[in-house]
Amino acid sequence: MNCWVIKSEPQAYSWETFCKEKKTFWNGVRNFQARNNMVKMKVGDLALFYHSGGECRVVGIAKVIKEAYPDHTADDPRWMMVDVEVLKPLKKPVHLHLMKEVPELSDIKLVRQSRLSVGEINKKAFELILKLGGTELNSL
Repeated sequence: MNCWVIKSEPQAYSWETFCKEKKTFWNGVRNFQARNNMVKMKVGDLALFYHSGGECRVVGIAKVIKEAYPDHTADDPRWMMVDVEVLKPLKKPVHLHLMKEVPELSDIKLVRQSRLSVGEINKKAFELILKLGGTELNSL
């Protein structure tokens, strides 16, 4: 299993909306590095759901339920999307400023490339962020 971070500005698509819908397609990615990350996603992979913009915090956990396929909102077939479903919210959001203060997290892409909309994260860092949010991986 690989772990990921998927980002959305809450005004565009919020965790609350995602929870109401229970699953969605993750589309609109127009960055090649983020697109390449989506192509590597496999069914069953987990993703931290991150509110970007003014909030800058991890708020929940999603699971990949369909691997990359062409994004129907793009004119170019090279752009891809994946389907994800809600797993659970974090008991408490984990803010970016807190992650920057934790030495074990200082080198993750979420901290170093905070503008990348879909990024990889190693399992150890993923689990540490869950722990900071009051959630354990084995409780999923």
